[in-house]
Amino acid sequence: MPPTPTIDINCDMGESFGAWTLGNDAALLPFITSANIACGFHAGDPGVMRQTVRAALRHGVALGAHPGLPDLVGFGRRNMDISPEEAFDMTAYQLGALNAVAKAEGGRLHHLKPHGALYNMAATNAALAEAIAEAVYKVAPELVLYGLANSELTRAGEKLGLRTAHEVFADRTYQANGTLTPRRQPDALITDAAAAIAQVLRLVMDGQVRSQQGPDVALRADTVCLHGDGAHALEFAQRLHHELRAAGVQLQAARPAVAP
Repeated sequence: MPPTPTIDINCDMGESFGAWTLGNDAALLPFITSANIACGFHAGDPGVMRQTVRAALRHGVALGAHPGLPDLVGFGRRNMDISPEEAFDMTAYQLGALNAVAKAEGGRLHHLKPHGALYNMAATNAALAEAIAEAVYKVAPELVLYGLANSELTRAGEKLGLRTAHEVFADRTYQANGTLTPRRQPDALITDAAAAIAQVLRLVMDGQVRSQQGPDVALRADTVCLHGDGAHALEFAQRLHHELRAAGVQLQAARPAVAP
C-alpha cells in the first residue's frame, strides 16, 4: 500500500502589538498543527509572545519562531537593504527571545520560519539564506527550518545539515520559477476557497502546482501556510482541515529527516 500522505498546517500568530489586535489566534489553533509566533520586530511584544505560546501549548500545536525585519509600520513586508551579518543578528536575537519565552512556559521550539520580506528575500538571495540558516544552526540546530519550497533558504539549511520543511501556500499564486507572485500584483492572492483547497490537495498528493505562466511546477510540500489575518480565515481553516482529512491526509507538525 502507498504511504499515507501527511502535511503540516502552519499559521502566523502572535502578531498583535500592545493595544492593537490582529488575527483570531484562539479560534484558529484547533485547525493547525504548527504556529509561527512573531518575535517583536515586525509584530508581537513580550506579553503577546507569552500568551500565544501558552495557547499553542494548550492545543498541542508546535511552536515556531517567526523573525522578521524591524519594521512595525510596514508589518515586515517591505524589503530592506540588509547585509548577511544583519540577517544573522536579527534571526539569532529573535530566536533567542522566543526560545526563552517557550522555556518559561514549559515548552520548546520546533521550528523557525522567517516572516514577510525577510522570507521572500531569503528565498532568492543565497547569502541572506545562508546567514539565517547559520543563525539557526548555531543557536538551536535541533529546529526545523521552514522555507519556500525549492528555495535558497531550504538549500542553505540542507547544506548545514538542518532539517528543513519545504513550504507551499494555499492562497498564493506561483510563478514558473517556483516563486510566489509578488503581493503588489493583482493576481497574487487566490480568493476563491475552493480553488485554494484544490491547489493544496494537488500539491500534497501530486507535488505539482499550476504557475501563472501556464506550466506546472514540481514542488515538495512538507507544510502549507494558512494566513490567519484574512476576513474569512477561520472558515477557510475549518474547511481546509476537513477536506484534507476527508482525502485521507494525516495532519501533523513537519517531521523531516536530517539532511544527509
